[in-house]
Amino acid sequence: MKSIVIGIMPQEKIRERMYAIARGEYKPKASEPKVWFTSMKSLAEVLSDDNRALLHVIKEAQPRSISSLAEMTGRKPGNLSRTLKTMSNYGIVEMKRENNHVRPIAKVTDFHILAA
Repeated sequence: MKSIVIGIMPQEKIRERMYAIARGEYKPKASEPKVWFTSMKSLAEVLSDDNRALLHVIKEAQPRSISSLAEMTGRKPGNLSRTLKTMSNYGIVEMKRENNHVRPIAKVTDFHILAA
């Protein structure tokens, strides 16, 4: 399981950085964050204690579907699905479609956080 570097920076600074990269004015170093949050609050919502525990359950139990993960964790499938979609948007979880269900796969369980 790999770890990722997460950065925290205001939205405007993230936008400026992206434009500089697109214009070729800035080349990010390999050690720089690949995932960015605009505030500690938004980071804390996505990587709450409950959600980090959820990642470890996914990693260890390797559930075959969201409903089986819901049974394991006692969380409601609808809320769990929204949480997993958000984590998927940040590359923390992969949602793999298999037959008639979606299997969550934890891509990351270790995080290094840098605040700008």
